[in-house]
Amino acid sequence: MPPMALAPQHDASPSPYAIETKGLVKRYGRTSALRGVDLAVPWGECLALLGANGSGKTTLIRALAALVRPTEGEVRIAGRDPFKGAPGLRRLLGVVTHQPFLYQDLTAYENLLFYGRMYGISDQEDRIQQISGLLRVEAHLHRKVRTLSHGTQQRLSLARALLHDPPILLLDEPETGLDQEAQQILERLLKDRPPGRTVVLTTHSLEQGLAVGSRVALLDRGRIVYQEQRDLLDAGGLRARYAHLVGATP
Repeated sequence: MPPMALAPQHDASPSPYAIETKGLVKRYGRTSALRGVDLAVPWGECLALLGANGSGKTTLIRALAALVRPTEGEVRIAGRDPFKGAPGLRRLLGVVTHQPFLYQDLTAYENLLFYGRMYGISDQEDRIQQISGLLRVEAHLHRKVRTLSHGTQQRLSLARALLHDPPILLLDEPETGLDQEAQQILERLLKDRPPGRTVVLTTHSLEQGLAVGSRVALLDRGRIVYQEQRDLLDAGGLRARYAHLVGATP
């Protein structure tokens, strides 16, 4: 697999944390999706967030990406509030959610070209060729997105998120819809990420969380109920802890 072209460099923020939340609450009417989430993710860490459906994983990723505004609490990306128009902050983020953020009536190439221009990438052609080769979507570059399979669109969404070499990746169950080859590519991308790249990854898969995370946390009903360094965990112990705290088997 070819290496990434650039090692991500975060800005000159004095914060030692790429991502911080304090007392993060998000309510939808009477339903609380997040109930006081406190996180501190240092630069270079990969935090794997495990949780059942409805635990708040998607809402948390969307709040970190400034796609939904918290009801209460604070979010800091590189020490800055993403909801206060911090200039240049979005360029620090690569985001993959259940929405692909792709224009369905444009080709895959046109989508990547659009995002390349938006982020001011100078060597767009080379970068598009490199990232499409990395995710193995080069054969689909000149097809309209709406004609692509869900799995190929998910690969393209990953290519979009990585195109500008962001120092922070926010990935909400990125393995959904991926075939085995694509899952292996994703796992290598996360394991072999450049120094300094920070990842927050949500997943249903305990195995994937252990495979790529440097820290693993459990989210249940909008709260972080457990977290530990990967080196101190094994699959059996984490599975038992998950069953005890979440009341289900991952």
